[in-house]
Amino acid sequence: MRNIVALGAGRMGRGIAQVFAYAGYPVTLLDLKPRSATARQALFDSALGEIGANLNFLAELGVFDTAAVDGIVARITPAGADAAGAVLASADVVFEGVPETMEAKREALGIVSRHIPAQAVIASTTSTLLVDTLAEFVEGPQRFLNAHWLNPAYLIPLVEVSPGERTDAAITDGFCALLESVGKVPVRCKASPGYIVPRIQAIAMNEAARLVEEGVATAEDVDRAIRVGFGIRFAAMGMVEFIDWGGGDILYYAANYLKGALNAERYAPPDVVVHNMAEGRTGMHAGQGFYDFRAVDVEGYRRQKLGEFVDLIRHLRLLPPPMVERP
Repeated sequence: MRNIVALGAGRMGRGIAQVFAYAGYPVTLLDLKPRSATARQALFDSALGEIGANLNFLAELGVFDTAAVDGIVARITPAGADAAGAVLASADVVFEGVPETMEAKREALGIVSRHIPAQAVIASTTSTLLVDTLAEFVEGPQRFLNAHWLNPAYLIPLVEVSPGERTDAAITDGFCALLESVGKVPVRCKASPGYIVPRIQAIAMNEAARLVEEGVATAEDVDRAIRVGFGIRFAAMGMVEFIDWGGGDILYYAANYLKGALNAERYAPPDVVVHNMAEGRTGMHAGQGFYDFRAVDVEGYRRQKLGEFVDLIRHLRLLPPPMVERP
């Protein structure tokens, strides 16, 4: 998988092009929309200018040498609709990033399907439409999947990979390996609205807004709590992992309390938590929860995680200084 095409010169296409160019791949930034020569040149100047600015910013932060910026940008070749056939005919992977409408996806995926080689992979980057729905627009759906990048795509490591019912498992494996080769961290999920992060994120953001709406705390204090409490914990530990760390029984009782106290069914514990509670699978202290700790060095695991917390809190300059004698 050497020849990468980022289809769509908007925010997502630019971010993906930057990722692969930074990793040493030749990338074509392909715009399928009919435009005048002047409008097309303006779009490409804007895209390459934005990518260059992003790279210069990262270089200023010490991520890499500023002298490398021009070489990275030079790996990106803009192309318009008149060159689409030739560009797609030599593509190994196409990332479709056109606007989030069914009509735009149908047209773009149809064009891609007709021109790319039989072994090439097509990945939509939709954040709303399900992969199996879009697969109907693709010739050879076994080579089609969805790759949901989190913005800014050039910076956030995660890519949520959602294969369809007809996606070849070998295609998914190879695609995830490609993402890993450019420094991304792929996670796999079934075709489901919201994938993983947006689904959790929507709930969390709604609750943050409700806290402000109800006068429980100011927006500033809600955000401070998220930055120095919630965010730190879940940067070092996964959310399901944290359930086992603290205890599924704690979540069970807390969820039921909040359900009653706030008269809000949304806080009711899900069936899997209720089932785990009934089975005694309440987490690390019980030996089993969502994870199996029976063969784990629990004390070593605990020390590792606490060490990661300390490192992160120190990096954020939130670690308190040693105690001194008080007068």
